[in-house]
Amino acid sequence: MTRFRFIGLAVGSPFFVSAILSATRSLAQMSGFVAKPLLQSTVEGGTKEATMLAITIAPGGSSGRHTHPGDCYGTVFEGEVELRVDGRDPRRVSVGEAWHNPRGVIHELRNVDPTPARVVNTLIIDKGAPRMQPVSP
Repeated sequence: MTRFRFIGLAVGSPFFVSAILSATRSLAQMSGFVAKPLLQSTVEGGTKEATMLAITIAPGGSSGRHTHPGDCYGTVFEGEVELRVDGRDPRRVSVGEAWHNPRGVIHELRNVDPTPARVVNTLIIDKGAPRMQPVSP
C-alpha cells in the first residue's frame, strides 16, 4: 500500500485525519454554516445514498457556492434564507417553504435573517461521493 505524506503527516494516519477535520470545521464555522447528518441510508439498489442534514446558518452566513453529485431537497424550519442559483434571480425561502436543486446545479444558501436559520436538506447522491463540491466564486 502506498502512503503519502502531507506536511509531515502520513495520509490515513489519525493525526492527518484529525488535521483535515479540524480545517474543515474551521472553514464551516468561519462561513457560519454547520451541517449535522441526521440519517444516511443506501437506496436504488446500492448505487445511491440518501442523507438528511440538519443545517444551521448564522446571520449573514452562507453555504458557499457548490454543487451536489445528485439531487438536493431543502426546507426552512426557522428564519429566512436566500437561495442563489446560477443563471436565476435569488429566491427568498421562508419557514415552511421548500426547494429542489437537481444534480450539478451551482447554488448557494445564505441566511438573510437577523437570527440563525435552521434548514433540513435531503440529498440523494451517488454512493460514496462527497456530499458537496465547492465551486470558486
